Amino acid sequence: MTTVKSAAGQQEREKHASALGQGECSQKCYDIFVLETVCVAWFSFEFLLRSIQAENKCAFLKTPLNIIDILAILPFYISLIVDMASTKNSSKPGGGAGNKYLERVGLVLRFLRALRILYVMRLARHSLGLQTLGLTVRRCTREFGLLLLFLCVAMALFSPLVHLAESELGAKQEFTSIPTSYWWAVISMTTVGYGDMVPRSIPGQVVALSSILSGILLMAFPVTSIFHTFSRSYSELKEQQQRAASRQMHQLEESTKLTGGGSSQWPTAVSPRDAAREDGRPVLDQEAKRSC
Repeated sequence: MTTVKSAAGQQEREKHASALGQGECSQKCYDIFVLETVCVAWFSFEFLLRSIQAENKCAFLKTPLNIIDILAILPFYISLIVDMASTKNSSKPGGGAGNKYLERVGLVLRFLRALRILYVMRLARHSLGLQTLGLTVRRCTREFGLLLLFLCVAMALFSPLVHLAESELGAKQEFTSIPTSYWWAVISMTTVGYGDMVPRSIPGQVVALSSILSGILLMAFPVTSIFHTFSRSYSELKEQQQRAASRQMHQLEESTKLTGGGSSQWPTAVSPRDAAREDGRPVLDQEAKRSC
């Protein structure tokens, strides 16, 4: 009896703990939902104000950063509408077909929710480093294509070699085919080296050494050009920000001069007699000295 009572008490404690855990999880999810709602409302308000202020609406919507803003904001509203529709269909007695349709849409909805990571890209408006990175990627498309071409050619060269060396002289446990050797070639040439595929034979190790050295050399050629483009883009954007800041300071100084120093902006002419009176000397002495 005591064992039965202890088992029942343990089950009740486990149920109570699981209920508390679910309550904490639901409360935590609710807090995150409230925080996300506030952030999305602020982003939407800011985007609406900028769209109203823009003169050309089409050019405003075609800007890459504004497209990122739209892709970051829309998934929240879409998921909210879908959740409301699913709750309405579940409350109805004949809502089974609607629920099945919403389950099919669930994959697309999860993908849209994953686009919330684009909130981070909004920092590019205020970060000089992210702006420089985007400008460098835009200017170095040929260099990135050249880097990809070098990598593909070397991968197509070293993958059959290591497969041949390991299949003929090695244990043939890891390099079972040439397509599986592509992964090893990419990891070795980029000097990552996960260690999941390792050549065991001496010819295979020679091929691995050759692939690593060639990968370092082939990746160094386009990377130098990309680095110079990055440094040039950074200096250009920094100069633009400094010019914009100096222009704003100049406009602020002009506005303060116009508003605060309106009376002292136009100096009045002072006659010699008034100047002499201000000096505390008689006018006749001043005129006598001037005549002398």
